[in-house]
Amino acid sequence: MRIDMGAEGDFWKAGPGARVQSFARTMGRGLADLILPPPESPGPAGRIGAALTSLEWSRITFLEDPVCDGCGAPFTVDSGDFAEGRCAPCLAHPLAFGRARAACLYDDGSRPLILRFKHADDQPLAPLFARWLSRAARPLLDQADAVVPVPLHPSRLLARRFNQAAEIARPLARTERLDYLPDSLIRKAATASQGGLGARGRKLNVKGVFSVPEERRGRLRGRRILLVDDVLTTGATAEACARALLDAGARAVDLAVVARVQTARTMPR
Repeated sequence: MRIDMGAEGDFWKAGPGARVQSFARTMGRGLADLILPPPESPGPAGRIGAALTSLEWSRITFLEDPVCDGCGAPFTVDSGDFAEGRCAPCLAHPLAFGRARAACLYDDGSRPLILRFKHADDQPLAPLFARWLSRAARPLLDQADAVVPVPLHPSRLLARRFNQAAEIARPLARTERLDYLPDSLIRKAATASQGGLGARGRKLNVKGVFSVPEERRGRLRGRRILLVDDVLTTGATAEACARALLDAGARAVDLAVVARVQTARTMPR
């Protein structure tokens, strides 16, 4: 990392205190750029943002309004398949979480990045994903009181070494100046992976799995919670988490995810 001290003569003419302050400011900027370089400034090998190449960036399908206010599924402007801002399944069978937003579609563009983050320990992607949510989930963040990540079971956490939802939720809460409550929701059982399961199988797989410890309920009571996860597929996991938070006294629960599948949810009731 190059330390830019300005005009060399001016730097060394300054007093010791001024030199230390100048060096610290420059180091701070340098470290920040290493961790989260500006998207508009390409780095080595054409990389932009946090470890994204320009080609990777171009493949991301970011979601813009109109989307379903209930599950975050994208609509086409002229589709006519939604009323009151919600898709037909959300109108017919509202979910436990009140509203949902996703930053992008979970497809061939975003899937490699998310899998790289979850399974290859590509940690610089976490603050980038948090920045995406800061934009995509703005209507939810403006009304949220606290942020809660979807938890992992301790055995899964030990194997993976980190909770991907928590790594995204932490910088998001810090940037938005919201309470971060990572231990308010726990996963009581080590369930099978949701991958490969249908909507009904996913729902049964997480039924009764999440709970709020009695000593943590006071931090949730009467508050609007933003639940954070990496991917939304059928909504079964988020639904189970939201129910546990509401049962513990939360006033409302909204959901923010990095990516969601293309189609609206079709959860059995």
